[in-house]
Amino acid sequence: MSRVLGIDTANASCSAALWDAGTVTARQAAAPRGHADLLLPMVESLLTEAGFGLAALDAIAFGRGPGSFTGLRIAASVALGLGYGAGRPLAPISDLAALAHQAWRVAGAEQVFATLDARMGEVYCAAYRLDAAGRPALIGVEAVGSPTQVVLPDGQGWFLYGRGAAVAGSALASRFGARLAGSDAEAEPSAEDVAALGAQAVAAGALVAAAEAQPVYLRDRVAEPAP
Repeated sequence: MSRVLGIDTANASCSAALWDAGTVTARQAAAPRGHADLLLPMVESLLTEAGFGLAALDAIAFGRGPGSFTGLRIAASVALGLGYGAGRPLAPISDLAALAHQAWRVAGAEQVFATLDARMGEVYCAAYRLDAAGRPALIGVEAVGSPTQVVLPDGQGWFLYGRGAAVAGSALASRFGARLAGSDAEAEPSAEDVAALGAQAVAAGALVAAAEAQPVYLRDRVAEPAP
């Protein structure tokens, strides 16, 4: 069984979690502008409580995006620094996949349309099917766009999940219609799910060297207004 440190600063919450052979310990704080100050103390606290150091980890998993541009850079740089320093491989984890795993973990959802608020009237989104072990399979591609234009998955029983639904839920819900099984517009990605998916990456041998880990923004527009 693996030991994985997970970190996530993609959105308003800053979180870190330690997966140790299936047992998860987590720290989280809602601090949109405090990620850089909070993250390393959270990691230190988790490792101190666990009684081992970075060298005992099988991997360091981080939320690689999409999400806040600044937040993604913080998570990636911290993961890279810790990985280099301890000689540990990294597991870049999609924040949309982490949302899908969270929907499976807390609500038992097996088909999830994960959404994040992309600002400028747009949403980040992706569709996933999850198996009995909570492994998310991406259906199609991760995308960013207007809620009236993003491509929806086929089939019935989709669970609309994440804060993108808070700003675009009515448009998305009306497009899904009867194919929508439920929704939760309050959820954000968390390090707990990043760590769990990191453990899946360890088992699958899907890790990368620190030098190869990069954020995924999905778009290169940061501050321009929507047309």
